[in-house]
Amino acid sequence: MATRTALTEQEYLTTSFDNPDPEFRDGELVERSLPTFKHGRTQLRIGMRFETLSSKYPIYTSVETRTKIRKGQYLVSDVAVFLGAEPPDVPDFPPLVAVEVLSHDDRMQDVLEKVQEYRAWGVAHIWLVDPESRRLYVYDQELREVSCLCIAELEFNINSVDIVPSE
Repeated sequence: MATRTALTEQEYLTTSFDNPDPEFRDGELVERSLPTFKHGRTQLRIGMRFETLSSKYPIYTSVETRTKIRKGQYLVSDVAVFLGAEPPDVPDFPPLVAVEVLSHDDRMQDVLEKVQEYRAWGVAHIWLVDPESRRLYVYDQELREVSCLCIAELEFNINSVDIVPSE
């Protein structure tokens, strides 16, 4: 991932960038992978499934939203689901769910570092979706493949057939 230095936090928060929106880590912009059509459709399907629950639970789903992990660090998850109160424009508290959808040029080491940051921040459910292989993963203390992404307290279950577009 390429970076550019000498940018303040305020400049980052008030700047529009070409897609995709970069992340910000202590004065450096961190570029994110360019999404494909399949990547975007996967994000959309996950978001839509959560949106169907919003009439039953106080959840707020967003895609590609800057979240403030700590002063000087902002991550952008592919899908974030907040529980309880509607978050501010730049959420500064952990979502219930953070979903990362893999792109062709994602480096696994970078993805693992990001999901570890989510865990340290307090995100309860961290999911990784690979639309190319149609595989689903959860991250606890390690990344493990699962057949279904589930959240018992929301009575939420989703499998790869539901969210990854078919060929």
